[in-house]
Amino acid sequence: MIDLRLSGGVDQDVKPSEIWAWAMYDFANSGYTTVVLTAIFNAYFVAVVAGNAPWSTFAWTATLSLSYALVIVTAPVIGAYADLRANKKRLLLLTTAGCVIGTASLALAGPGNLFIAVVCVVVSNFFFCTGCDLVAAFLPELARGRNLGKVSGWGWSLGYLGGLLTLGACLAYVSWAQGAGHEAAQFVPVTMLITATLFALASLPTFAILRERAAPQPLPAGASLVASAFARLAHTLRHAARYRDLRRFLLCIVFYQAGVQTVITLAAIYAEQAMGFDIQDTLMLVLVVNVTAALGAFFLGNVQDRIGHVPTIALTLAGWIATVLIVWGADTRPLFWIAANLAGLCLGASQSAGRALVGYLSPRARRAEFFGLWGLATNLSSILGPITYGAVSWMSQGNHRLAMLITGAFFVVGLMILHGIDASRGRCVALKNA
Repeated sequence: MIDLRLSGGVDQDVKPSEIWAWAMYDFANSGYTTVVLTAIFNAYFVAVVAGNAPWSTFAWTATLSLSYALVIVTAPVIGAYADLRANKKRLLLLTTAGCVIGTASLALAGPGNLFIAVVCVVVSNFFFCTGCDLVAAFLPELARGRNLGKVSGWGWSLGYLGGLLTLGACLAYVSWAQGAGHEAAQFVPVTMLITATLFALASLPTFAILRERAAPQPLPAGASLVASAFARLAHTLRHAARYRDLRRFLLCIVFYQAGVQTVITLAAIYAEQAMGFDIQDTLMLVLVVNVTAALGAFFLGNVQDRIGHVPTIALTLAGWIATVLIVWGADTRPLFWIAANLAGLCLGASQSAGRALVGYLSPRARRAEFFGLWGLATNLSSILGPITYGAVSWMSQGNHRLAMLITGAFFVVGLMILHGIDASRGRCVALKNA
């Protein structure tokens, strides 16, 4: 059983139930990434909505890129606004409702309904990503110092279990529907409704138990709230040199997360197009990978607090490089399964470690704002990686192996940038500017 006491790693007024409620949001929203972005709707978009056109994979990655571009424009300002008003929880409720409604609306996207699919993916993913930034900003309020990695790891590991639950429910329905002779255009829309419903229900503990601890900050005389939010953001960017280790890590995130986001958003497409998987094969693959991802997030979250944030991330990036090389060379299903589970271990660990390190390097008064910058970096990577993969697959006439090999370069560059980051130095700067 998880020990939520953390041995002094939380403030005295933080109850174990709050840590669980915070982690439950990861449990709730992971069904969206697992079903919509990774396992079902992405492949459905390419094969059914876009009719397996030569440009279909590129269309999928371009759609996601549009949603991430919108997040890039808004995330830092929303974070600054949340800090000024101390209303992360209220904004999180709004983004959750937006993602749930957008996900349910994907049920309207059938064969040839490209416009509906694109609009609903852009809307749902925009609200999903914004919500991720907001919930991440609660982390430094619940844990501090060496326990940031542990709590972040609990959230990610519980999140993968949530993804398993949602995917398992969808798999059960898909198996029944296929047995009854239904086509993908009939059963995939129902999986979108299942995903939206479970997201809404599983997020309820977060809104019922998690507290908003931040206090509203005074506005400059005569300044509007929006103007003040932009001013705070401009101040952060102007003084970015003060946080050089955080700045370097955000750049590192742009590259290594480009590779991670490519794997997340194109895993099912690669499995079906390059390895000949059908939808049930793909769902079983993603189910197993979610288990290994949960294990990676949980165990390496604890290891991170012992060996340090930077060495943990370096270890996971080395694992990602090995994964890409194995996938590129895999010509049998067993070898592909080995690579997929290695990717799962690296996925959980790298996501958890990155979020914890951002919290470790962020000054207290600007947590939501700096997690907005984290969101900006991850969403920029979500454009860079998948759109590169989509463009390569289109220009190479569907050579998904080549596109995957090029994806490995993002992990190599990220590892190179990671070298030279001093987490202790960055933490001292954050404390001085708290």
